[in-house]
Amino acid sequence: MAFTKFGLIPELLRAIEEKGYSSPTTIQAQAIPLILEGGDLLAGSQTGTGKTAAFSLPMMQNLMKKGRSGKVRALILTPTRELALQVEENVAEMGKHLPLKSTAIFGGVNIKSQIKVLSGGIDIIVATPGRLLDLVNQRIVNLSNIEILVLDEADRMLDMGFIHDIRRILKLLPPSRQNLLFSATFSEEIKRLANGLLNSPKMIEAARINSTVDAIAQVIHPVDSQRKAELLSMLIKTNNWQQVLVFMRTKHSANRLAGKLESDGISAVAIHGNKSQAARIKALEGFKNGTVRILVATDIAARGLDIDQLPHVVNFDLPNVPEDYVHRIGRTGRAGNKGEAVSLVCIDEHQYLKDIERLLRQEIPKVVIPNFQPNPSIKAQPISHGRQMAPRRNEANRPRTSFRNFSDKGSKQFKK
Repeated sequence: MAFTKFGLIPELLRAIEEKGYSSPTTIQAQAIPLILEGGDLLAGSQTGTGKTAAFSLPMMQNLMKKGRSGKVRALILTPTRELALQVEENVAEMGKHLPLKSTAIFGGVNIKSQIKVLSGGIDIIVATPGRLLDLVNQRIVNLSNIEILVLDEADRMLDMGFIHDIRRILKLLPPSRQNLLFSATFSEEIKRLANGLLNSPKMIEAARINSTVDAIAQVIHPVDSQRKAELLSMLIKTNNWQQVLVFMRTKHSANRLAGKLESDGISAVAIHGNKSQAARIKALEGFKNGTVRILVATDIAARGLDIDQLPHVVNFDLPNVPEDYVHRIGRTGRAGNKGEAVSLVCIDEHQYLKDIERLLRQEIPKVVIPNFQPNPSIKAQPISHGRQMAPRRNEANRPRTSFRNFSDKGSKQFKK
């Protein structure tokens, strides 16, 4: 299928061609025609499936039906600053031959510069909830003319505690509008949000978990927790890895690992919520241009990072939510490129690994690196998720339900 089959206007087709896209992804093929019809949409989509273009292209075409008014008519809510920047960049690229103007607004930067941009008249706002409400309260942003609302990565917004801000924003919008909700998972909370937000929505699903990970070479390296940093450093040097995204469980451990890699002569930078926005942007730019080999990130900070042809992802710590594993490794192996996902797994994480393999419905290959064999006398210990110790399956940390299947069962167990 070609993009010309959707009936997109010439300005959008020209931008698509200049971007080098030849055919739509699965979610683009499913979502674009439905969004063009003007109805509400509930979409399940994993990271890296092309969902930003899936909603931005038809969104802009629908806005152009009335021409440009200089008022804010489309609102895209995202959970993180990085994702807001990425989405707005995509909107700007796809709409560069249209008169529509867009901007990204988020916290962590000087609000005056954002106010100045908004004063020039903006059609599309990409925003994190907190900063948007700040600008609304200052009467800088008026949401009474919104025609299209997009909740991007809605599951992560709820995980980050934005539900109250989202509800406040919804009360400020006109009742007659098009609503588009994109979520990688479909928890009970997401279903409640969708039921209250969407009006007779069409429902689509793209990139099932197994189809996402099939293109990625996955491997588990069993190792004691205290030797993970040493093993990672050895793997980077031995394999001459030049660009690696490493996932950590906490901000403190991310800082500590980046420092350890630097001391080993490997350029590395940590990125997490305690870093200023300027520092996070600088770290990402260094990683993309090759001056930084290793980007060490927490899940929230890495959400929305889009790095072309990223060859390696390393799970230094396994996530306690199985779906997060798919989000993480989905940042490699995109658009037909090869990718490798390496996980360093200690005895404390065996149950997390079982949950991940159950979700994937496959056993991940396990390779013990010589001289890094786990010590069989070490006993499993509870894992700290920041400030407190918590049971693995309490209400707060209960694995979310996959959008694609509410009753995944069965898989091979991890062999100790």
